[in-house]
Amino acid sequence: MAAVVLSEAEKVYIVHGVQEDLRVDGRGCEDYRCAEVETDVVSNTSGSARVKLGHTDILVGVKAEMGTPKLERPDEGYLEFFVDCSANATPEFEGRGGEELGTEIASTLYRIFSSEGTVDLKSLCINPREHCWVLYVDVLLLECGGNLFDAISIAVKAALFNTRIPKVRVLEDEEGSKEIELSDDPYDCIRLSVDDVPCIVTLSKIGYRHVVDATLQEEACSLASLLISVTSKGALTCMKKIGKGSLDPESIFEMMETGKRVGKSLHTSLQKVLDEEESLGTTRQKVGFLG
Repeated sequence: MAAVVLSEAEKVYIVHGVQEDLRVDGRGCEDYRCAEVETDVVSNTSGSARVKLGHTDILVGVKAEMGTPKLERPDEGYLEFFVDCSANATPEFEGRGGEELGTEIASTLYRIFSSEGTVDLKSLCINPREHCWVLYVDVLLLECGGNLFDAISIAVKAALFNTRIPKVRVLEDEEGSKEIELSDDPYDCIRLSVDDVPCIVTLSKIGYRHVVDATLQEEACSLASLLISVTSKGALTCMKKIGKGSLDPESIFEMMETGKRVGKSLHTSLQKVLDEEESLGTTRQKVGFLG
């Protein structure tokens, strides 16, 4: 994560504000910054999204390619995650720093999406044991302004929502050999259901309280954070502690309850934006770069 050096006085100011439920930028402890979500921003992908959360800027592209099902799951497709930390995002991403963070983010995404029923992987199967769709999810960190994991999870969900996979017909000739025919009609496609795709809510412990959507300055005042993945129904699917500090059981329980509550409203707001974008169809103005 990008490190911010704060003086002791600045830290005391931030910590005291949090105890009073008033953060430096005027938000309460459970408030997110304003997020900008835009889908369909990269033309040569099956689906894409860009999310700006404060000064954190994330771009996600999804490419559907044909592959072979994994041996242990012969009737399912699968997802692969790649995370690239742009050296422009923060000087710490030059060299090894970006690689290590990229690996940590990718492994967190694998963990979240390994939960049963997150994505209907059976719908990605074309021919059991022979052909399936593999979704390559590329995450690019353009700028880091705190709360990376939440912004990435929002962008991944938005990009999967935007993903269109061509419909396929399997034709068999008299000899029994199979041929795959892809539909060339762009509207004849499979859409993924993202209803059960969780979003990450990161709760950072500052003093005796915890905050959501911490800025870089707030992250510098926090010794421990809890990453919680929450579905739109408020179910908790996975949890991970980050940071050097420890968390007592009571704090963890409180953070889990906050995470579920905040996560549900985060999903509702995101789905509203995605449905609005969808309803505009091809008429909408593209404001993103690469548009």
